[in-house]
Formats: sequence, structure tokens, C-alpha cells
Amino acid sequence: MLFTAYPLSILLIDQATIVTMLSIVTAFFAIILVLGIRKSYKLKKENKRLEEISEKMAKEKEEYKDFTDEPYVWR
Repeated sequence: MLFTAYPLSILLIDQATIVTMLSIVTAFFAIILVLGIRKSYKLKKENKRLEEISEKMAKEKEEYKDFTDEPYVWR
């Protein structure tokens, strides 16, 4: 019978306050989720571009060019 002396309205939080707090938290995490998905998409796109460049560079085997074979031009 200890809690009967205190009104329950003091111990309880208003339902509108709870809904407001949950809405703010949900919006915050939704924004973080959207930013993470966007960042992931950009990183995948950049990775694909870098892989294509890497493949192209691997295909283009640059032969050793001896600079001593070319005649020197005096200027």
C-alpha cells in the first residue's frame, strides 16, 4: 500500500510525449539509414569504376622503352 499515497499521474509519462519521442528517434535512425544506403551505393559505383580502370591497365602492358635507342636532338 506504499504506492497508493502517490497519484499515478506523477509516475506516468503522457502518451503524446512518448509518441513524440519515438517519432524523433525513428526519424533520426531513418535519416542515418538513408545516408548509409546512399554512401554504400556511391562506394559500389566508385569500386566498379576503379575495377574497370584496373582491368584496362592490366590489359595494356606497357613494353619497356629503351631511351638510349632514340637519337638525342640538340636544341
